Amino acid sequence: MSIKSDKWIRRMALEHGMIEPFVERQVRGEGADRVISFGVSSYGYDVRCADEFKVFTNINSATVDPKNFDAGSFVDIKSDVCIIPPNSFALARTVEYFRIPRNVLTICLGKSTYARCGIIVNVTPLEPEWEGHVTLEFSNTTTLPAKIYANEGVAQMLFLESDEECEVSYKDRGGKYQGQRGVTLPRT
Repeated sequence: MSIKSDKWIRRMALEHGMIEPFVERQVRGEGADRVISFGVSSYGYDVRCADEFKVFTNINSATVDPKNFDAGSFVDIKSDVCIIPPNSFALARTVEYFRIPRNVLTICLGKSTYARCGIIVNVTPLEPEWEGHVTLEFSNTTTLPAKIYANEGVAQMLFLESDEECEVSYKDRGGKYQGQRGVTLPRT
């Protein structure tokens, strides 16, 4: 496997629709228009967070159970900014829709700007032939409220290409998160 460069990412996005919408260069802004960067970087793609959030609340004293998750444990927010309570988390989705090629594995890492504030971004790998909006999880590890900005960079995708195709892809096995749109809660 080899990690792919900005040239490969551009080609795959523009010729094969791997990332939509696609930003060909890294956007940062200046002065009052500064943003947390997004778009193509040297060896990855910095994704943006959409303005749809599900903020975890334990108002119902629920038990967090991945096999029987209570959707009532979230408060839905549509805003350019999401405030995550101390020691809590929020779900969001990428602005970008991904179509991962059959011979590619994509790994998501958090951006250092958020990590330096105690905000951890967690996403599982995007498997070969997975497609959809990526559901992002933001953990606020601090004792203070934390702010997430919609339509700005939140995480970086790295693309690893194999010299051979996998025998069984995510699409082949009918993965439960295939084609997801919007923020998607746990499924079993």
